[in-house]
Parts: sequence; C-alpha cells; structure tokens
Amino acid sequence: MNCSIVIRAYNEEQHIGRLLEGIAHQTVKDVEILLVDSGSTDATASIAARYGAKIVKVAPSEFTFGRSLNLGLAAATRDLVAIASAHVYPVYPDWLERLLEPFADPSIALTYGKQRGDENSKFSEHQIFARWFPDVSSLRQAHPFCNNANAAIRRTIWEKHPYDETLTGLEDLAWAKEVRNIGYEVAYIAEAEVIHVHSETSRGVRNRYRREAMAFKQIYPEAHFNLYDFLRNLTASIGFDLLHAARAGVLWRHIPDIFWFRWNQFRGTYQGYRHSNLLTPELRQTFYYHVGWEKTKSSRRNVEPIRYND
Repeated sequence: MNCSIVIRAYNEEQHIGRLLEGIAHQTVKDVEILLVDSGSTDATASIAARYGAKIVKVAPSEFTFGRSLNLGLAAATRDLVAIASAHVYPVYPDWLERLLEPFADPSIALTYGKQRGDENSKFSEHQIFARWFPDVSSLRQAHPFCNNANAAIRRTIWEKHPYDETLTGLEDLAWAKEVRNIGYEVAYIAEAEVIHVHSETSRGVRNRYRREAMAFKQIYPEAHFNLYDFLRNLTASIGFDLLHAARAGVLWRHIPDIFWFRWNQFRGTYQGYRHSNLLTPELRQTFYYHVGWEKTKSSRRNVEPIRYND
C-alpha cells in the first residue's frame, strides 16, 4: 500500500512538525509528502523539507482551498492521495492504513476520518467534532459531508473532476457531492483519528463560518439561514452545551467560552446567508442542528497511540 499526502499550509511552524512526525510513525511507510505552501514567512517549508516533503508553491494572491489542492494533486504521483491540514496530527500509527483500506472497493472515491480537539479547544468545538465525526464508521455514507482536514481520494477520479477553485470553502463537500452524483461512494472511517488544533480569535471563528456559509450557498443555491435559523441555532446550541458541560461537571469553567464560540459561529454563518430554501434534513442537521447529547471523549481502541516527542 502506498500513497501521496498533500498538506496545505501557511505559517504552520508551530504544528506541522508533529503531523510529519506522526506520518513517520505510520504503518504505511511508502508515502510521498507534498507541502502546498501559500507564502509562509516562518520555518514551515524548511521543517517539511527536513522530512523529505516536496514543496509546491502557490502565490497568496492566487490561493483558494480548491486551487491549493489541485496544485498538490497535480504534483502527486500516486493514485491514492491523503489530504491533511498542517495543524492536525494522527493519534494512532495505523491512521493512514485505516484511511486507505476502503479503497479496496472500486466504488469508493473518498474517505475521511475522525477529528477531535486538543486540551485547548473550546468546549463547543469538542461538541461539533463529536457530532460531525462519530465513533462509528460508515462505509457507504448517505450524504456528501466530509472534511479535507483528514481525508483521502482517488487521483484518477480527481483528474476528471478537479476541485472547484472558486469556492470560499467546503471544496471537499462540493467534490463529494459531484462524485456521488456520478455513482461513487464516500466512506467515513472513525478509526482514522486525528487531533485538530484550532487557536482562533473571535474574528477568525466568524470568518471561518462566514466563508463556509457562502460556499454552502454556492453549492446549494436554494440554501437559507435567516434570522429565525440564527436565533434557533444560537439558543439551542448554547443550551445543549451548557447542559452537557453541567453533566460533565465543568459548567462554570466553560460558560464564557460556550457563549463566545457559539455567538461567533452563528454570527458568521448568518452573515453568509441571505436567501430562502429547504435542504435535506440529514445534511442540514450535520452542519447546524443539535438534537441530543454528544460524547466528547474518543472511544478507546486496542492500538497503542503514537508517543510524540514534545
């Protein structure tokens, strides 16, 4: 089993070393690493080069998420290509093996794995990770949701269906939707787990959700997120987070960051939407709605985790 790994990065010297160390510990050893760097001014590229990564440059003025992936995939030489954000790192040494296994089925075009936050992640973000990335795998997912922070695709399919370079985000969702429409499948692999580190300002959180809302509406032109949706989701999410924090015995510590995160999340989302529609309930719920308690602790596996050199 062999693959290429495409990593998108901009000024990620604080995190990329751990990802590359985790790749070095994988049971899959025959890997080609490509760093798509969009103008880093720190040591990101030199750290990646020390691990044998090929550096692919994209000018900041030309950057979109889709364009950076297309450049990385164009430079890749393997048919199976894993995609990882520079600020994730694998939990287990079989992360890559588990992520690639479903491709034994020729109908699988894309796989993606579990994500969890680290000790510095906001309480609400832990909740989001738990909803979006459950503990149970799904080898033939019923909708196109996926996430390119921890995913893999077939390069031969990408050659005919490159990523949309006009989107402000969610290029992964758009690609999955396109290939599912021509008969391919998406697989979610819970065992392919990474830690996803976010350390954003309030403006950063708002901008992330705003651009994703804008992209979502471009992918689904009928989409809406009106004032009612804003108020409903804001109050419901804060309420569920507070209740869950109380049940976990950490309420008083997390009250401020729960309000902080959810306000910025849904304020950004609201800013990205201006028109009306109805989406499929499954996809809408995956992105926005909270209807029950979420587990925030990863399930235990009978695999020794990677021990990182901090």
